[in-house]
Amino acid sequence: MAVEAISEGSAKSDFWDGVRLSMPVVVASAPFALLFGAIAVDNGFSVLEAFLMSALVFGGASQMVGIELFGQHVAPWLIVLSIFAVNFRHVLYSAGLGRRISHWPVIQQALGYFIMTDPQYAVAEARAASGKTVGFVWYLGLGLPVYVFWVVESALGAVFGKLIPDTHALGIDFLLPIYFLGLVLGFRKRPLWLPVVMASAVASIIAYKTVGSPWHVSIGAVAGMLLAVILPPHHSGVGERP
Repeated sequence: MAVEAISEGSAKSDFWDGVRLSMPVVVASAPFALLFGAIAVDNGFSVLEAFLMSALVFGGASQMVGIELFGQHVAPWLIVLSIFAVNFRHVLYSAGLGRRISHWPVIQQALGYFIMTDPQYAVAEARAASGKTVGFVWYLGLGLPVYVFWVVESALGAVFGKLIPDTHALGIDFLLPIYFLGLVLGFRKRPLWLPVVMASAVASIIAYKTVGSPWHVSIGAVAGMLLAVILPPHHSGVGERP
């Protein structure tokens, strides 16, 4: 009985620790969720359709791209290809996260991949790098609030979209980039961090100016990945085992 009580207490503590870490993401993503709902309605979606897109796709940037292309009556195959370009980085995230959650049951892994976002991956990777186990309960606490608030706020944006002020004028749209920058800086002690980040940033900027959005996201990610593969392995000490 005592062991079960300790186990339950530990699981509850892990869950709320994940929830605590999710709050900055919830706050930073709120303006974008509301904005998505408003844009979706403006492009001919019903409130229910906007709600379902957030619930089933759960990808902020790809949802924005999809909505814009739907409004322009672009061919369906091009919409799918554009969304894939935006979300290609999640293929890389999944490859990295897979080694951290391979001990989970398959259903839990599938749910984990579904609710994975950029900050979700970064925080989970940082936890694993610190020597802690990425448990399902902790991971759920980290990701579930982001998912729930995103879906609910998308619906609110669809209902009350006309009342939303210009996020650019208020500067609210800058919250999420600042948060992402903080996540990237959190990995600055990793080997080869600076050259990989610089390669990814330069490639992304060049692609944005030449190829255009949303391709710059995937091109930047691939550039950083290729440089990491090309550069020689980094060893922190003489005689260190690989």
